[in-house]
Amino acid sequence: MSTDIHRHDISDKAWEQIEPHIIGKKGQWGGIGEDNRRFVNAVIWILRTGAPWRDLPSDYGNWNSVAKRFRRWVKLGLWEAILEKLVDEPDYEWLMIDASHIKVHLHAAGAVGGNQDMGVTKGG
Repeated sequence: MSTDIHRHDISDKAWEQIEPHIIGKKGQWGGIGEDNRRFVNAVIWILRTGAPWRDLPSDYGNWNSVAKRFRRWVKLGLWEAILEKLVDEPDYEWLMIDASHIKVHLHAAGAVGGNQDMGVTKGG
């Protein structure tokens, strides 16, 4: 992979939090991943872009190998375990509010009769 940072790559701070929970490190059973950070960045690229695996840029490795490894991690529950570890310290970088449940007063929504004058109250 080139040394360039891609737009969707995780930050150094996020990698420091994730790395201790990654399998496939030297000294662990099951082999050593070629580049764990590149693999995680590849998965994040797919998730953020919504692209199919075949469109994964070659900088992230062979799309088929990355997809197979991703599926193995899903079956082992590793993604869930990593997210459980990270949920204790959320950074709120991608916090979104779903406004589909917010209701507006009829007069503010352009109901028949127009808006009420907010300065006038019934009590005088």
